Amino acid sequence: MVRCSCVLFRKYGNFIDNLRLFTKGGSGGMGYPRLGGEGGKGGDVWVVAHNKMTLKQLKDKYPQKRFVAGEGANSRVSALKGSKGKDCEIPVPVGVSVTDENGKIIGELNKEKDRILVAEGGLGGKLLTNFLPLKGQKRVIHLDLKLIADIGLVGFPNAGKSSLLSKISHAKPAIADYAFTTIKPELGKIMYSDFKQISVADLPGLIEGAHMNKGMGHKFLKHIERTKQLLFVVDISGFQLSSQTHYRTAFETIILLSKELELYKEELHTKPALLAVNKMDLPDAQDKLHVLMNQLQNPKEFLHLFEKNMIPEKTVEFQHIIPISAVTGEGIDELKSCIRKSMDEHANQENDAYHKQQLLNLHISNTISYSEPPSKNAVSSPRMDIT
Repeated sequence: MVRCSCVLFRKYGNFIDNLRLFTKGGSGGMGYPRLGGEGGKGGDVWVVAHNKMTLKQLKDKYPQKRFVAGEGANSRVSALKGSKGKDCEIPVPVGVSVTDENGKIIGELNKEKDRILVAEGGLGGKLLTNFLPLKGQKRVIHLDLKLIADIGLVGFPNAGKSSLLSKISHAKPAIADYAFTTIKPELGKIMYSDFKQISVADLPGLIEGAHMNKGMGHKFLKHIERTKQLLFVVDISGFQLSSQTHYRTAFETIILLSKELELYKEELHTKPALLAVNKMDLPDAQDKLHVLMNQLQNPKEFLHLFEKNMIPEKTVEFQHIIPISAVTGEGIDELKSCIRKSMDEHANQENDAYHKQQLLNLHISNTISYSEPPSKNAVSSPRMDIT
């Protein structure tokens, strides 16, 4: 019987991205000493990825129980080799990483039907165990969901990310004129005329200090890790969270966003990035865009305006900078085109790198096979010098 215990979870609205579960492999079956029969091995517990599964569904379906695999069958006269116990499968969404109680990564599930063994069944009774069965492995595991998307939207609150997502995809995120409209990650897909689809994740707005877990902090920075590329979205008129916080220009928001990502995880800076300069329908937007473009072309000339601890080690180099208005639709088609171009270029680079690595592996394999020492009985041919 499959039983499940979901003891700990974090949720934002109805969105859950972390669960703590108890798992136990089945005990082995009894051996048969008189006839040397072996008991069946206990069933194993597996975590299996499914595209249409969510952690909330998992929690709702199995509240306050445990995942326990079946016991192995005992050895008997009619069946000296006991049958294996029934395996237990835990259905989880794609994008889950599985860790043990100490935080050690057991594995990751990045595509449909990926599976990870989390609790092994005990051996059945046999001669080596004096025909006594062994108990199954007990393990507390943590399921941590990191959304998998092609593009991750990054920006301060109210930069217009939700409006942009609704313009470029069929997603319908909450949109309003206040800072924190996105309280859970939203996923949308850009559909192209040749049926190509590119997934986009709108993550809740970051604030200064997000890397230290301020605001939504680590809860949502982690979702950026599995996106292939980043799309920075900034308000051309700048940003101010409240009357008690500093006003930041568009250039300052870009620098500060870069710093937050760098402080959270330096590897995020290696992702290809694009920049959407939003709200170009506002007064004086063109003049402000001209100033911003000058600052982005010569960023080092303006870094003296920042406190030292706010300056990133490396400024982001954007592959494309696109002025847009999520309200009027200005620049949206160009943005979609640039996203497609950037994704295709990145895919081609990955394919080239893969083929080069395959050729290198083949070359190394051939070199090793040809460099094996000759056998003692081998006759070496005399050396011929060609002049």
